[in-house]
Amino acid sequence: MKIAVCASEGAPYCKSGGLGDVMEALPAALSRIEGNEVALFLPYYYKVKSNAAYITEKIAEFRVSLGWRKQYCAIMKLTNRTDKVTVYFLDNEYYFGGRTGAIYGDMDDGERFAFFSRACLDAMIALEWTPDIIQCNDWQCALIPVYLKALYQAQFPKTRCMYTIHNIEYQGWANASFFDDMLGLPWEYRPRLDMNNSVNVMKGAIETADLVTTVSETYARELMYPYYAHGLDNVLAGNSWKLTGITNGIDTNTFNPETSKSLPAHFNSETFVEGKAQCKAALQKEVGLPVKPDVPLMVMVTRLAGHKGLDLLCYIARRLMWEEDAQLLILGTGETQYESFFKDLAKQFPEQVSAQITFNLGLADRIYAGGDIYLMPSKSEPCGLSQMNAMRYGTVPVVHATGGLKDTVPPCDADGKGGLGFTFQSYNADDFYAAIKRALNLYENDRPAFQALQKKEMETDFSWDVPAGRYMELFNNMLSW
Repeated sequence: MKIAVCASEGAPYCKSGGLGDVMEALPAALSRIEGNEVALFLPYYYKVKSNAAYITEKIAEFRVSLGWRKQYCAIMKLTNRTDKVTVYFLDNEYYFGGRTGAIYGDMDDGERFAFFSRACLDAMIALEWTPDIIQCNDWQCALIPVYLKALYQAQFPKTRCMYTIHNIEYQGWANASFFDDMLGLPWEYRPRLDMNNSVNVMKGAIETADLVTTVSETYARELMYPYYAHGLDNVLAGNSWKLTGITNGIDTNTFNPETSKSLPAHFNSETFVEGKAQCKAALQKEVGLPVKPDVPLMVMVTRLAGHKGLDLLCYIARRLMWEEDAQLLILGTGETQYESFFKDLAKQFPEQVSAQITFNLGLADRIYAGGDIYLMPSKSEPCGLSQMNAMRYGTVPVVHATGGLKDTVPPCDADGKGGLGFTFQSYNADDFYAAIKRALNLYENDRPAFQALQKKEMETDFSWDVPAGRYMELFNNMLSW
């Protein structure tokens, strides 16, 4: 099967969040399935273009129609990829290659990714490569299924399109004039993108894609409710017949306690007691906490944003430090109010709290390995990867039972039996505190049971093999329509 994967980011080339991780792992997992030919299409950002590690060659160039504009595009093929995924970067100096800042956040992001969406289809034509399936991701690629249905049926008569929502909060809004000035679509497609007298490209993708997926089974069900759908609940309800969820995996080669170069000691599910102890002691020393092997170390690696549940943690943090002989380590950057809170908390409790307000992948790896309990009280979480990363390293999660957290962390009882972590149902600080207490009690009062839970987590398969199989099942179903 020929599969085209289109995305605005993909690790290791360009990454701003979880989408980048998925676009590193999913195409690779699909390519390992016999008979598949997988191509990944990404923008040729400055950070990719200027990185000597990525060796590319120009293999085609063409013009992309964007309203009244005819914009240049070149296809740059990556020549030093080591697996079977073919990577194509789409080059335009004005939109991508000449901009040295963050990959998102420019005032003309709508125009940039409208260009990229149409350029992906034009690139497939230039390559004389007709995919069976196009899998495209988030609002940046939401115009691909729209263009495919409206303008490219003659070139791709049998190609099916899957649109995947990774985070519905970011929908790709634009002024109503964007439709006429930029998109060059037939007038009859305007209602499919129109929402509140504006253009919403994610709405257009939901309306026109052959299948709509999201990144966990529970999140797919949650999107039927206004609380989670951010205004698109009626659109999704009208297209519920083609909405399904596939829970993400993680890259178990990258997140591997047996091989990670960032760790001071390596371990597996048989040797983790000693290995994690060494990692914990080194981590405590690194972040300025007292080296206390028997004091539980609670950790978070997160963007410091409200929807990550940090308001709950802020509400209970001082109480937790006063009442518990425990340590707390936070790694991340984000909203000023949370950065300031955790800095102040670390000053107030220097023996118990460390706030690492930075972005550091190596330190994140060491935190997953050295922590005892991983806190993830997200208000909503389409899938979440951090909880699976933590469990891969034997760090027991405490999570809010929402979205992918509910799917990947089945609840265990107070004795650590029956699940993989500790959960709380209602978004409430006291319930979060009670879940933390259950984890701390197990750690402090029944260490063998806590270690049995850690071992169970480390032996759970969080790889991409299972979700890749589910994608293939859906791809085959789509081709039979």
